[in-house]
Amino acid sequence: MTAESASLPDVHMPPAYRLVAMDSVESSNDEAKALADAGAEEGTLVWALEQTKGRGRHGRTWHSPRGNLYLSLVLRPECALAEAAQIGFVAALAVGDAIGSVAPPMLEVTYKWPNDVLVHGRKVAGLLLESKTSADGALEWLILGAGVNIQSHPGDARFPATNLIFESVGPEVNEALVLEAFARHFLTWVNRWTEDGFAPVRRAWLSHAHGLGEVIEVSLAKETLRGTFRDVDETGALILELPDASQRVVTAGDVLFAA
Repeated sequence: MTAESASLPDVHMPPAYRLVAMDSVESSNDEAKALADAGAEEGTLVWALEQTKGRGRHGRTWHSPRGNLYLSLVLRPECALAEAAQIGFVAALAVGDAIGSVAPPMLEVTYKWPNDVLVHGRKVAGLLLESKTSADGALEWLILGAGVNIQSHPGDARFPATNLIFESVGPEVNEALVLEAFARHFLTWVNRWTEDGFAPVRRAWLSHAHGLGEVIEVSLAKETLRGTFRDVDETGALILELPDASQRVVTAGDVLFAA
């Protein structure tokens, strides 16, 4: 472990990781990207106690006070960029399993397409994938960013949010404990994805998919679709059944659940 501040608690990580622990950063993803550009090996994980300019998808602000978990992991998968996007589902399962390992057994963890983790229908974690490709289109690196609300959550989020302490997980749960659990479960899921492909990841994700079979709205760049969430295909795209019974394959968008 490389610690940048004595205030950081000790954590015990599997040997596959190189932990870069920092007290405060603008963005853990930006720190990880700089390390990746400098040649950091796969498994380099930036962990920050707070972010002053944290961000989520589409550059949205990610509220990042102390007490929550903020991490960014350097990955160098040997695959096309489109396939590497499946790591978002891998990471969601790892976050869900990590929460399950520290939470009471009746806590309801579900997954919101494409990259959120919910507890009792409210967002408790979000994921962000950022990548760099070479001139010939080859994937140089992929940064997996993850934020998990442990002690606090924003009250003005676009989608209702929550945190683990609020959900009665227990005051003993902290950033280090959730980080250790995520690291273990991510290794399990990413190894399965590497060895067996997306199919087992897809099945596990769908078994806890929020809103599956229900009417949802999907906000796209130029339109909003309303239909029934039928499936996620073999690439990770959402299959939406429109009111006229036709199907639309959605590769990117924001999901809202109908009232």
